[in-house]
Amino acid sequence: MEPTQEQKGRDFRALHDGEAFVIPNPWDAGSARVLEGLGFKALATTSSGFAFTLGRSDGGATLDEVVEHVAALTRATRLPVSVDLEHGHGHDPEDAARAILRVAEAGAVGGSIEDYDPAGRIYDIRHAGERVAAASEAARGLGFPFTFTARAENHIRGNPDLDDTIARLQVYERSGADVLYAPGLRSVDEIRTICDAISRPLNVLARPDLTLAEIAAAGGRRISVGGSLTWVAVKAMVEAAERIRDLGDFSALGVPTEFRRWLG
Repeated sequence: MEPTQEQKGRDFRALHDGEAFVIPNPWDAGSARVLEGLGFKALATTSSGFAFTLGRSDGGATLDEVVEHVAALTRATRLPVSVDLEHGHGHDPEDAARAILRVAEAGAVGGSIEDYDPAGRIYDIRHAGERVAAASEAARGLGFPFTFTARAENHIRGNPDLDDTIARLQVYERSGADVLYAPGLRSVDEIRTICDAISRPLNVLARPDLTLAEIAAAGGRRISVGGSLTWVAVKAMVEAAERIRDLGDFSALGVPTEFRRWLG
């Protein structure tokens, strides 16, 4: 029997109450099926990876396209899906709330909203808190568990000020966010400092120089990989295509057909 959205929501919420876990980021339905087959317990979309499938750069997908993408993922997998909603596809608190409702209708049981305006500025903390409050209220009114994540973007937007990060995440916690996220944290010490200052679970963006064990020991509860798996796959494709172009070498195409066991 297919799990209901209610069950997926409960399962996703429960993951945050246990040990640290990895939530990988598929870029399409096929990669979602593979990650489910590999045993992961939940999935999160990637804005940059999805935009790539449309031939665009990060931020180039519309909310309607994201909703369609979410519906495709939730049809393809039994796992809970959380959605990278970027800045909520609008500046106002009402826009953030609307984005949560739209992806929930498409089957998602989680979503994140960031405090960065694509025009090139970080929202002031008061306005950002109002946006988080509106999104949190929308999530609580859905009638099933929807885990809302609030993101402080300063570390990857030219202002890696840990005090600013803490101040923002504390406001977002008070505004109702279930999970807090500051992509760009670079060390165990930074992760531990953030975790000591908040009481909600912290999502950490994976780095090649940090292990799951190190992140968990510092207090990180959920670890995502962002668009990185997309670029790992693209890199392999480019390298194979370059060998075909430059050397007439098709040896990279001799891959096993194991994918069939995930796609049916």
